[in-house]
Amino acid sequence: MATVTSIREELEAREAATLSPHAALARNSRGRRTPEPQDPIRTCFQRDRDRIVHSKAFRRLMHKTQVFLSPLGDHYRTRLTHSIEVMQLSRSIARGCNLNEDLAEAIALGHDLGHSPFGHAGEAALTEVLGRYEPGTRFIHSEQSLRVVMYLERRGDKIGLNLTEEVLDGIAKHSKHGGALAGHADIPATLEGQIVRYCDRLAYINHDIDDALRAGVIREDDLPRQAIDVLGSRGSVRIETVVQDVIEQCRGRNEIKLSQPVLDAVETIKTFMFEHVYLNEDAKTEEPKAQNVVRRLFEYYMEHPAELPEEFARGAQPGDSLARRVCDYIAGFTDRFAIAKFKELFLDSVVAEIPREWDV
Repeated sequence: MATVTSIREELEAREAATLSPHAALARNSRGRRTPEPQDPIRTCFQRDRDRIVHSKAFRRLMHKTQVFLSPLGDHYRTRLTHSIEVMQLSRSIARGCNLNEDLAEAIALGHDLGHSPFGHAGEAALTEVLGRYEPGTRFIHSEQSLRVVMYLERRGDKIGLNLTEEVLDGIAKHSKHGGALAGHADIPATLEGQIVRYCDRLAYINHDIDDALRAGVIREDDLPRQAIDVLGSRGSVRIETVVQDVIEQCRGRNEIKLSQPVLDAVETIKTFMFEHVYLNEDAKTEEPKAQNVVRRLFEYYMEHPAELPEEFARGAQPGDSLARRVCDYIAGFTDRFAIAKFKELFLDSVVAEIPREWDV
């Protein structure tokens, strides 16, 4: 047996001795694109988690919309609380399946770092305006999350967070782009990454029901009865149902999936949420104004590139176009910073274009 010389090696040995043969072991990681010395205490995946938590992009998630734009209540989810809920679900399933909790946690905490202000409304606005300057180009938040951790974040004079390949892979492939959970070809290479992919949807469907009920957009009686009979009538019960189901289906196996009845119920809830919440006119009343904020800010910086902060003026990568640099800058905005910047730049017309409740 090899001699253990550090706490990290002790942890790595414990992983190898106790985790499933299908788990991603830290000591077998494909490594970082820029080699660096190992930490004496933390495994590589624990180190990735810490780098994400200490990043500026992670802190900004607390002021980025999940579904409801600038809600007045204190209890609505944000991108930060969503990421934490995805992390909690992912760790629970990884633990139950005897997989690597640290890897699942790092991917979950980093998966939405590239999300735009104003949620998917902002994402759609960025796609539209970016496509005007670069036809055919779309803004995709999973791709932007990769840009954040690889190029846009800084650690002193170091570019990017230099995360392991396993975490980069999980972040890049976490999104379903509106498709079904099962049957997607481009899935993460690790089971831990696949867990996060599932938990992203499981978390947002469940907590978005809670937020929509609080906002009065839907009522309990509106929820599809067949799906609720399978998943449960309360949020905590629905979470327990899906976590137990994944563990029962996957423990000891080299796959992540839900049983067919639970998968069908989750997809039914997803369809319901799109029809009654995500595309609901009452829930989307402020979206055109939010999208106008994003579009006009983008157009302004395209016309005034000298006003971009230095790190965005020079670009994240050599050869980045002006549109790409402006997109990187605005995608990092929180909702309230976007509103404040809009007021600063367009003060004369702001009264007519910003709802009073958005006041910052």
